[in-house]
Amino acid sequence: MPRMLEVSDEVRAEIGDDEADNLLAGAHAPDSYDCTSCRTPGDSSREATSTVLFVGDETAVLAFAHSRCIPSQVVPVSEEQLAGAVRSISQSQGGAPAPAPVPPAPVPAAPVAGQPSVSATGQPAVLGITCGLVLCGDTGHAALVIEPTGPVGRPGNTTGEDEFLTLLTEQGFQFVEDVNKAPAPLPGWSVLMAMGQLHAILHPTPTGTNAAWWQAHQPLQVTEAWRSAARQLNAVTMYAAPAGTIGRQPREDLLRIALDRATTRGLLVAASLPLAGT
Repeated sequence: MPRMLEVSDEVRAEIGDDEADNLLAGAHAPDSYDCTSCRTPGDSSREATSTVLFVGDETAVLAFAHSRCIPSQVVPVSEEQLAGAVRSISQSQGGAPAPAPVPPAPVPAAPVAGQPSVSATGQPAVLGITCGLVLCGDTGHAALVIEPTGPVGRPGNTTGEDEFLTLLTEQGFQFVEDVNKAPAPLPGWSVLMAMGQLHAILHPTPTGTNAAWWQAHQPLQVTEAWRSAARQLNAVTMYAAPAGTIGRQPREDLLRIALDRATTRGLLVAASLPLAGT
């Protein structure tokens, strides 16, 4: 029986036309599943269902989700994360074998969109991330604050000049003038949540697909309040500042003070990114 499946072009490119057509025809797709995003039951014969391909270094696993929760897409993960996904999928299918792994194609993942980020030493930059609720007017926004551990420059930059904010503004991020005002949406970017955890920040590539701009080494658990705010607005606010600007703040009130100070110094950019998943 045909299934109400959505197979994105990037998923089709990974699994091949034959396997994609078999899925749409119902050959390899389960009738029922537990959504890989919200973890509630789904029925691919009765409701729109997304195919989600978790891609590791050597293998990949196909999972299913409600289309209302997460679009069909390729999700780059570590092999350790992939093993966890296999266990989760197997349990949701009552111990039945998980979908057969398929060979992945290389997944580009640059810390800064369009240009790989490098530190002043020429090594890949490490991007620190802080999750918190930031009040914009009377509304609490789920926020991600990105701060590198050192200066970030384009490949070939040997001067040590920090180009982090320049690289982001070239991609559409705007300087923050007032933290109380929510930033504008940034088309093409999104924040990926799966199984209730934060997985990645995705950005568009020149080929028209999405790739990981930032990816968690292990899925990050977020608070229920953060998740609820993100779900209510269907968006996450991403702030970014150069190394040494914000720091690791233990409380949200201290994080807000640090954001306000960075704004005063002209060192904070932001954008509103749609939420993929829940």
